[in-house]
Amino acid sequence: MNVKDKVIEIIAEQAVLDPSDVTMDSTLESLGIDSLGLVESIFSIEEAFDISVPFNANEPTQSEFDISSVASIIAGIETLKAQQS
Repeated sequence: MNVKDKVIEIIAEQAVLDPSDVTMDSTLESLGIDSLGLVESIFSIEEAFDISVPFNANEPTQSEFDISSVASIIAGIETLKAQQS
């Protein structure tokens, strides 16, 4: 499973939606994911990809990790994975 599909699966699970309802332009807010759901999503992503997300749960907008949309989350994960190699 590629990064995009796995991220969409994790986010859909958090939002209690079908993965087909999650688009690249979706924001977590538009999918109904609250701050707790966001933190749980980040933990799931870290576990799934064996990465550490530079995420500030208290100030998500101040984070180096862009959570503004599904596409930006995927891009952030791909960057982190590339830095690991």
